[in-house]
Amino acid sequence: MQPYEIINGFSRLSRSEKVSWLERQAGLSGEILRQINGHLHPDPELQEIYGEISENTISNYFLPLGIAPNFLVNERLLAVPMVIEESSVVAAASHAAKFWARHGGFHATVRDTVKVGQVHLTWTGSPEQLEKIFDDSRKQLLEGLKPLTLRMENRGGGIREMELRQGSRAIPGYYQLFVTFRTADAMGANFINSVLETLARDLRELVEQHLPAGELEVVMSILSNYTPESLVTCQVESTAEVFNGLDPALSGEDFARKFVQAIEIAEHDPYRAVTHNKGIFNGMDAVILATGNDFRAVEACGHAYAARKGQYTSLSRAELNGKRFKLTLEVPLAVGTVGGLTGTHPMARASLEILGNPSAEGLMEVIATAGLANHFSAIRSLVTTGIQKGHMKMHLGNILRQLGASEDESRQAIAHFSQRTVSHSEVRDFLESLRMGNRPV
Repeated sequence: MQPYEIINGFSRLSRSEKVSWLERQAGLSGEILRQINGHLHPDPELQEIYGEISENTISNYFLPLGIAPNFLVNERLLAVPMVIEESSVVAAASHAAKFWARHGGFHATVRDTVKVGQVHLTWTGSPEQLEKIFDDSRKQLLEGLKPLTLRMENRGGGIREMELRQGSRAIPGYYQLFVTFRTADAMGANFINSVLETLARDLRELVEQHLPAGELEVVMSILSNYTPESLVTCQVESTAEVFNGLDPALSGEDFARKFVQAIEIAEHDPYRAVTHNKGIFNGMDAVILATGNDFRAVEACGHAYAARKGQYTSLSRAELNGKRFKLTLEVPLAVGTVGGLTGTHPMARASLEILGNPSAEGLMEVIATAGLANHFSAIRSLVTTGIQKGHMKMHLGNILRQLGASEDESRQAIAHFSQRTVSHSEVRDFLESLRMGNRPV
């Protein structure tokens, strides 16, 4: 490895020049170089698209695009695309989808799609004067935004409300313009940020002209990924009898009772709630990735929403009234089906077409449904066989590949572990026994 030196102009190098520099600096082996070059797309036009999606691209990092069939969502049967490295997530979604398709399906409703933007500012003058000039100039400020908002308004979106708020008193003179938006089928981040920056500029100019006895400083203008009003709910409901046979040791009513108890634990214990909600995001993130949306923003918002009452808690609720079982997920979501990566990434476009080219609200319903499906499967495993039995069986193929198993060894291993607990050490020991000519017990 060469001594590291700060490099200037790295982004201006060609891809091959970047790889050559990295080879020298990191001492890359020939095998790693082969993998980097081997993961380029064979179609130069497609590789150009992938290369321009991000910065300083040297190769592609592939994740599998899987399909979870049999999702009955609001009386419509769908095959749901999922991008994730964990095979058990797609399997769990598929099992839950098939089960609930036979028992009424999933019912999802978008309650609203309001998004939030903020102009954070400080003001050294009279609060009353700032509030008055804002109120008096509201119409003028909105008119100044028309070149940016007109097209969005024609699509049914635009600015919903705009107010001046006094911020935390811990920060002297802190205020914010709190603006809510609807952005139709776009996620709308660029639109919102452009509006906010223009609004901040126009407000500053107005204050400088009319309020000389004070100084207004714009700290920053940025959308918020916390969108608690952009909510979707999804639920399944049935009699407890539909769970008969899911576990030989439990009646359907006992299964439903244990399921509700598992949800209640997550409602009151943050340690459990984090893992509980992670199981929901397993399904949601996979669909968000497949459709070219921002799973990081959705997760940040979801976790903030789970803690909105002062303690982190479950995003789902379950109830058993008599023999009637209901499981509900309520989660904030801000996604789009036009613009951004959804219109650039070829596989994002393919995923949206698989879903029938839904609106943003339709995609919200599918994403929440995938989250609830994975959630149901996870809790089902936890209150019956345990999470590891099915989880590790799905990972058996990965373990065999890591250990260099041949086709025949893999076949024998799959048969051997069909009724046994899978672990990395057990699979390794099994292969060693095979290779030593012993017949494993």
